Amino acid sequence: MARILIIDDNETMREGLAATVRRMGHEATVASGGAEGLAHMLHRGADFVITDLKMEGTGGLDVVRGVQEIDPACPTMIVTAFGTVETAVEAMRIGAYDFLQKPFSPEVVRLKVERALELRRERRARERAEADAAALRADAAAPYSFGEIVGETATMRSVFQTIERVAPTDASVYIHGESGTGKELVARAIHQRSKRASGPFVKVACGALTESLLESELFGHERGAFTGAVKRKLGRFELADKGTLFLDEIGDVSPAVQVKLLRVLQEREFERVGGEETVTVDVRVLSATHRDMRADVAAGRFREDLFYRLHVVPVEVPPLRERREDIPRLCAHFIAKLGPRTNPTIRGFDDAALARLSGYGWPGNVRELENVVEQSLVFAEGDHIDVRALPAFLKGPASENALALPTGNMSLNEILEDLERQLIEKAYEKAGGVKTECARLLGVKTSALYYKLEKYSIGAVAMRGAAGDGEDDSHLADAPSKSEHLLGDGPPDASGGRGGDKTKA
Repeated sequence: MARILIIDDNETMREGLAATVRRMGHEATVASGGAEGLAHMLHRGADFVITDLKMEGTGGLDVVRGVQEIDPACPTMIVTAFGTVETAVEAMRIGAYDFLQKPFSPEVVRLKVERALELRRERRARERAEADAAALRADAAAPYSFGEIVGETATMRSVFQTIERVAPTDASVYIHGESGTGKELVARAIHQRSKRASGPFVKVACGALTESLLESELFGHERGAFTGAVKRKLGRFELADKGTLFLDEIGDVSPAVQVKLLRVLQEREFERVGGEETVTVDVRVLSATHRDMRADVAAGRFREDLFYRLHVVPVEVPPLRERREDIPRLCAHFIAKLGPRTNPTIRGFDDAALARLSGYGWPGNVRELENVVEQSLVFAEGDHIDVRALPAFLKGPASENALALPTGNMSLNEILEDLERQLIEKAYEKAGGVKTECARLLGVKTSALYYKLEKYSIGAVAMRGAAGDGEDDSHLADAPSKSEHLLGDGPPDASGGRGGDKTKA
């Protein structure tokens, strides 16, 4: 059933047209003048407008122009008397669909109404296709963490099982996980395995938009709804009709928008911003966030009723640090994806480089790993990526990337001494056994370093001040002060205490 607006200052004419339209099964609304009709068009909209040409005040040509500004997809038809056909042709030139010359029969009215409504459907389909294409272009331009979900750990198998179970249903799915874990990939996998797979998959980045922009993006707006709204815009709910709408970072939505979302989820209908026409949609909603939504509900930042509408089937996407066994598979996947256009000669990572990757904490999760693989492909030489091609923060020994908790019954002092010994050994090795360079790397005086070398039996030092590396050690006659030791541990004085902070006699 279409909504047809009839504007005529002759009551007999407008009621006769309305009766014909209603007998066709459509809704007919009448207005006695052009200004009244345009006001109705602005607030309620219409699928087809029939207007008389000659009216007091706002005439038929003004109505045609006004309808074109409000809704360019809505066809208008001019009703004209004999002798004013030239004016009717002028009306068609400025945008009218057709004209109806008096007198006319009901059959002619029915035929023209059917043709106009067919034109309306064609225009709406074209508008929808253009909006879909724009949304898809924007979607395709956005970067994704990876091209498909990769993983064989128990936690990922659980995610796969949930996807397979929930995808064929229309249940709302709530996807939780840290940034970069692949929440959008989970949403896409659900859509692709659903009965809506042939329909659109539309994404909205809720956290990237202000409240007013998000409302317009979700529900669309009418022309003139706000400054800059030069024409009607379809919202993402309309674009996702018969498909899936993915609300990314749903936890960032404002309370005002939460109210409108709740209504759409409950009633499947809404109004565009600045409009009064109720739009009905058939959309499956998937949502995702990195936030603790239960805490937000408890704190009053997120509506509890909306949370439970979204939280029908939860999916928890694990962070990469909890599935390190998948890192080699992910690396192979990214090399296959990025290698052909970045460095086609690379076959994989060597063992040392993989060890560095596996020992890192990955705060940016899979997205960060993809970036590291791409950077490594740029700098790699030969057919494998080695440690030299990794980013600077991964080039240190794997043990430096994460501090493991000690095992056994070591005291805190023993743990600190062990760490100190490891640091000195690494600096000594990096300095090639040159003690002054080793001291510089550690940021201490050479005198303090000699005491530590002797304490931990590092290198060839058997006693403080021993020569052997060609250095002048005459400056070591004085014992180092306490502040010169890595952990403040100076050599013992004659009384058995630590004498590094006493003045030499």
